[in-house]
Amino acid sequence: MKIFDTTTKIVAKLVTLTVIIISTLSFNTEAKPIKLGFIPLTDCAPLVAAKELGLFKKYGVEVELSKEASWANVRDKILLGELDGAHCLYSMPLSVYTGIGGKAGSEMKIAMMLNNNGQAITLSKEFCGLVGYKGVNKAAAATKKVQNRKEVTFAMTFPGGTHDIWLRYWLAAAGIGAKSVGIITIPPPQMVANMRVDNMEGFCVGEPWGGVAAAQNVGFTHIASQDLWSDHPEKALVVNSKFAASQRDDLKKVMKAIIEAQKWLDNLGNRKKAASWLTKPYYVNAPLAVIEARLAGSSDLGCELGVQKYKGNYMTFYKGGIVPMPKKVYTYWFLAQFVRFGYLKAEPNYAAIAEKLTLDDLYTEVAKEMGVPAQADMQPIKTNYDVIFNPKDIDTYLKTTKR
Repeated sequence: MKIFDTTTKIVAKLVTLTVIIISTLSFNTEAKPIKLGFIPLTDCAPLVAAKELGLFKKYGVEVELSKEASWANVRDKILLGELDGAHCLYSMPLSVYTGIGGKAGSEMKIAMMLNNNGQAITLSKEFCGLVGYKGVNKAAAATKKVQNRKEVTFAMTFPGGTHDIWLRYWLAAAGIGAKSVGIITIPPPQMVANMRVDNMEGFCVGEPWGGVAAAQNVGFTHIASQDLWSDHPEKALVVNSKFAASQRDDLKKVMKAIIEAQKWLDNLGNRKKAASWLTKPYYVNAPLAVIEARLAGSSDLGCELGVQKYKGNYMTFYKGGIVPMPKKVYTYWFLAQFVRFGYLKAEPNYAAIAEKLTLDDLYTEVAKEMGVPAQADMQPIKTNYDVIFNPKDIDTYLKTTKR
C-alpha cells in the first residue's frame, strides 16, 4: 500500500508539473504585438492614423509603434528582427542591399508605399537674398559667394536614401559639383538644431523640419521635392524578410489598415486631426501650426519669400490608389541614381534587385481585396530637371544626365 501511495503521489506531482509547463508554454507562445518603427516626420502619418483610428485592431492585428532616433537605427532593428517593419526611406533597402548604406546583400523587403512628395531643401539665412524659391539657376553662384567666406556643407539623412538623392539631384540641376561642397549625415529631428549652430548651410529632409527651420528663422525653404519630381515616391513600409515570409497574413492585415488610413488622410478635412496626433511628444513632437499648414499644402517659406500653396502635389498618401503601389520602376530609377552619383562603379542587376526586394505580388493581393485600382508599372519617368528615364534604356539615360 505504501509503495502504491508513494507512486500515486509521484504521478500526481508529475501531472501537476506537466500542466504547469504546458500552461507556461501556452502563455509564452501568445502572439506578440507587431512592432513597427517610425522616424519623427510628418509622413509617418499613415502608421499613426492607423493606430489612432483603431484600424490595426479592426483588421485583427495588435501593432506597437516605436519612435526611432535615426534611419541607421531603423535599418539595424529591421535586419535584426527587433522591428517587424517600419516607416522607411523608399531607397534605403536598395542602399543597404548594394552595400552603400549597410552590409551588401542584407535584405529588407518593400511591402508598399506610404506617401508621395513633402520633402524639401532648406538653405541657411546666409543664402537669403542670393537665391529664392525654386531659384535653381542662381544656386551655383550663391554657393560660390558663400564659399568665399566659409566652407559650405549640406546635410541629408542616410547615404543613398531619398533625401540624399534629392539633394544630389538638386546639386546636379543647379550646376553645383557634389565634390565642391561637404555632404554629411544627420538624423531628421536634429537638422534644425545643427543648422542653428552653423554645422551646415543647407539640408534635405522631410516635413515638418523644413517648416520648423523657416518658422524659427533658422533657414528658408528653397525648393520642395515635388518641385524636383511631382508625385515622386518617398516613404515605404519596409519589413523584416522573415516576418514577411512567416507572418504573411498578418502583414496583409497591417497593409490593409494602412491603406484605409491613407484614404482617410487624403481627405483634407481630416488633416487637422492628423496634425493634432503628430504634434504629440511621442510622435513627431513639432509645432502644431507648422505640421498642419504643410499637411494642407501651405508653406510659409521664410526669408520674406511669402507663402507657397500647392494644389494637388502636396504630400499625398493615397491619390486614387496611385501612391501605395511599390512600383519596380522606382527601384530601377534609384539604382540608376546610385550609378549616376558614383555610389556604384558599375550598373547593378536592376531586374533581380527589384524582384528580390519588392513584395509586389503581396501588394497586388492586398490591393485587389481592398478595391484599390490597379496601376501600371515600368513606365518612363520624367522629373522636372532631367531627361526622361526609360527603364528599358538606362544606358542612354546615364550618358545624358548631369552629374
